Amino acid sequence: MKINRRKIELILSERNMTKTALAEKSGISRQNISTILGRGTCEPKTAAKLANGLGVQIFQIIENEF
Repeated sequence: MKINRRKIELILSERNMTKTALAEKSGISRQNISTILGRGTCEPKTAAKLANGLGVQIFQIIENEF
């Protein structure tokens, strides 16, 4: 699943949240978050965890594939 790094970075900034805090809230390691953001893809299950950690719906962080 393609994720939108810019959207995630924007949400982090809006919430004054660090990637470390996102790691804690999402249950994903800080290193894995960096890898996902760099690669721009992850499994749907992982995208759901990221969205949950950010407090947003999953569609808000994924690339529109249509």
